[in-house]
Amino acid sequence: MVLSVGWNVSATTQQEGRMKLSARNQFQGQVVRITEGQAMAEVVVKVGNLEFVSAITEGSVKAMGVKTGDAVTVAIKATDVIVGK
Repeated sequence: MVLSVGWNVSATTQQEGRMKLSARNQFQGQVVRITEGQAMAEVVVKVGNLEFVSAITEGSVKAMGVKTGDAVTVAIKATDVIVGK
């Protein structure tokens, strides 16, 4: 299963190297692929048997120093969750 996340979630505070977010849905995972474009990058994070796909700016990838193999937190902040069958 692949979950696609098309927005960034901003950190509210940062203490002792730990990021605190207002988003409740947070998952620890590992970056498995980064596909760079002209302005945006697609970052794929594996969490268990799921892959989360996030589109973030190239500047964010560089500023955070995100690389394949990094341990990261995926945070999802949404007002709607849509289920289909």
